[in-house]
Amino acid sequence: MDTTFRDSLATVNKQGKRNWIYAQRPKGKLYNARSILSYLYFIAFFAGPFIKVNGRPLFLINVVEGRFILFGAIFWPQDFFIFGLSMVAFILFIVIFTMAFGRLFCGWACPQTIFMEMLFRKIEYWVEGDAAAQRILNQAPWTTDKIFKKTSKHVFFYLLSFLIANTFLAYIIGIDNLSRIITGPVTEHIGGLTAMLTFSGIFYGVFAFFREQVCTIVCPYGRLQGALLDKNSVIVAYDYSRGEPRSHFKKQQDANFGDCIDCAQCVKVCPTGIDIRNGTQLECVGCTACIDACNFMMSKVNRPLNLIRYASEDGIASKQPLTITARMKVYSTILVLILAAITFMLASRQPVGGDIIRTPGMLYQERGEDSVSNLYSIKLINKTTADIPLTLKLEGIEGRIQSIGAPVIRVRAEAQGEGTFFIVLPKRAIDKRKTVLHVALYAGDKKTGSIKTTFLGPIQ
Repeated sequence: MDTTFRDSLATVNKQGKRNWIYAQRPKGKLYNARSILSYLYFIAFFAGPFIKVNGRPLFLINVVEGRFILFGAIFWPQDFFIFGLSMVAFILFIVIFTMAFGRLFCGWACPQTIFMEMLFRKIEYWVEGDAAAQRILNQAPWTTDKIFKKTSKHVFFYLLSFLIANTFLAYIIGIDNLSRIITGPVTEHIGGLTAMLTFSGIFYGVFAFFREQVCTIVCPYGRLQGALLDKNSVIVAYDYSRGEPRSHFKKQQDANFGDCIDCAQCVKVCPTGIDIRNGTQLECVGCTACIDACNFMMSKVNRPLNLIRYASEDGIASKQPLTITARMKVYSTILVLILAAITFMLASRQPVGGDIIRTPGMLYQERGEDSVSNLYSIKLINKTTADIPLTLKLEGIEGRIQSIGAPVIRVRAEAQGEGTFFIVLPKRAIDKRKTVLHVALYAGDKKTGSIKTTFLGPIQ
């Protein structure tokens, strides 16, 4: 097989200039399935900022304030370890998922692919026509019709980019803050309006001009394919053992030729401009447009479908249909375990957290002949939507807590509280220089959490 195609990108010519991709509109079962999935995606994406759980947004990634909300549960910087573990698990998830299922995510769930192919590209087809009409329009002189179509398309593109950008912004600052920026005086929200216009301009530039270059140049995921995929990975693949050697269609098929009629329909519908018949390539996003196009042509010439299909390289070489192999079962099990671990971490997270710090620079204090005390300060974070009055109790050791001031620390909803107290232990309970203690947090009779600290005492 000729491998010179790997020496260059389909979107760049020999002079180093951009090859504009005029992708023919796909049609078929997989395209219809992807369209339905994209509609569900759009509904979830645009409705997300308006959905609230217990008065909180469903999702909020407020980096500025260090406030994160997932499924209505609030996370603070003190919960960063959960995010750290989740990010590690997420990266592992991506690696294992790609090794087993290739770029299934890119073709079916990636926001760049969904917005580009299922929204902006469809508007382009509606305004300018299919690929051939777009090519003719771009090469034609500037007439009233061309100006109208180009202006209409870019107005639609910018309005959609503005809507998408503001929706993303709502996931960062919240829909209420976004509404205040939109409805409030411009002079009071210069920063917010600047962010809105900046995000809108970026999205407009990506979907109107940069397009597939995001996948082939910017996105690191495509470049990881070479390291993550192997011959057992599921990919969109051309069955060369059945299709080669190619020949143009004849009513009487020659037994010396394969099923591929060299119609190039798989190339014409590809949004990144590649020829899938050359094998796995960095630019392929697994969008399945070539599968639908090939199946359409195979049905027209009365030849078996799925010349291009989801398959593995080993499966094509051995002429075996795609099956759930032991390898895929193992990887799928690992993926489920990773998701279960993340779910457990989120579910077991304490509603109230904080830190207890022994006052620095102070030694222990003698309390009569039989007791010793240490002075502590506590800072608490209420991760719930209700005010919580908290009392402190020692766990697992003889001793008591003596509060300075009110014995109850009142922590307001989604806010912080603090207090100062002594921990008093009998000398008989101390057997080393530093003793690990656990202080339980109680809201009435209900335990809401526990914090670990250390007690400094005399060596017996």
